[in-house]
Amino acid sequence: MSNRKALGECLNAVHATTPLVHNITNYVTVNDVANVLLACGGSPIMSDEPKDVYDITSICGGLNINIGTLNERSIEAMMIAGMRAKELGHVVLLDPVGAGASFLRTKTAQSIVEEVKPDIIRGNISEIKTLAKGSGTTKGVDADAADTVTDDNLDEMVAFVKAFAEKTGAVIAITGAIDLVADAEVCYVIRNGRKEMSRITGTGCQLSGMATAYAVANPDNKVDAVAAAVCLMGLAGEIGWSRMQEGDGNSTYRNRIIDAIFNIDAKTLEEGAKYEIR
Repeated sequence: MSNRKALGECLNAVHATTPLVHNITNYVTVNDVANVLLACGGSPIMSDEPKDVYDITSICGGLNINIGTLNERSIEAMMIAGMRAKELGHVVLLDPVGAGASFLRTKTAQSIVEEVKPDIIRGNISEIKTLAKGSGTTKGVDADAADTVTDDNLDEMVAFVKAFAEKTGAVIAITGAIDLVADAEVCYVIRNGRKEMSRITGTGCQLSGMATAYAVANPDNKVDAVAAAVCLMGLAGEIGWSRMQEGDGNSTYRNRIIDAIFNIDAKTLEEGAKYEIR
């Protein structure tokens, strides 16, 4: 445990270095991903043109691949950018949105895992199980109700996520009511967040962009960095919800979460993060 990096230190590293992140993300949430990266201290570039991504990913420190709105052109771009990022030793995160919901999504996510070998894989439990087992089901882009991390199955899920991390060589982040962030040796069990965050589309996509920035800024402590980003997103959800006024709805809540990410400092993160390490 002596080589762990404090969550607040991970946050400070992002603010000190302003990591540049190339995002091939989905059209539903691309604007929010960019704004969250700016809010957390990073810098976003969005490009999914195959003839453009080789150069764009070359100048960035990290690549965030999100398969939420797939098409043949974007899949080609993901592979070109992914292989270039790995060639340069840049951080690559895969967000396998909806893996298990269709053959194309599942095949694309599995191809990226096998060929690009991402440093981080972040998804809900159904998506991660699909990648680990080679098949599965999801309800659209949401986790299947049968797939939930609970206190009753926590030991089993911690063992599962560590084993998948060891198999892939990636940091694995499973987000839900209880979040798990693990490499082969340690697993952060995180309990920040609000259930109302599920009423906003794209909080997971935003987290993937932010987690990429955190890993770029903390290259020797990727599991701690991703855990810091997950805690930060959940804490921002808590703070944002506490500031809701009568008449506010999910659109305002989205903005309050982004504002909270902008304003949270290392001390606030350290004091507000709710986690244990197993």
